[in-house]
Amino acid sequence: MTTLSHLSPTSRIWIYQSSREFTTDEVQQINTLATEFVNTWSAHGAALKAAAEVLHNRFLVIGVDEQQAAASGCSIDKSAALVKKTEADFNTDLLDRMQIAYRKDGEIKTCKLPQISTLLEKGELTGNTIIFNNLVTTKKDWENNWEIALKDSWILQTVN
Repeated sequence: MTTLSHLSPTSRIWIYQSSREFTTDEVQQINTLATEFVNTWSAHGAALKAAAEVLHNRFLVIGVDEQQAAASGCSIDKSAALVKKTEADFNTDLLDRMQIAYRKDGEIKTCKLPQISTLLEKGELTGNTIIFNNLVTTKKDWENNWEIALKDSWILQTVN
């Protein structure tokens, strides 16, 4: 079984953030579904070297090492079907890109993008607050730039 850690640094990564935290049991179930999916995932008949797992009880991360075979439009559509099934089966939203996750007091909290300015004014967030940059697209970028300070993200440019 391939894990995210076994994928090359140039592997493509997709991050889907849940609108709620998953329970331990749900994480296990989703990891099983995701593993079954990536073990049979292919593009134009070629098996994809891929991995998927739930991180921090909130993020479904899917990666594919395109050095072996590139993910095509049809294969990406298949991964989207996995995301939709997960949403339906676990009553969550994994495609809300307006939802921002951040670390606060040892927990992962979320807010909507338009709330950022208010949370900064109230002191709930600062420029040094660690946020999850779900727009990363490669494993290397995910490892280095997924968790970054709010001041280093694209978010402040959007809300100011």
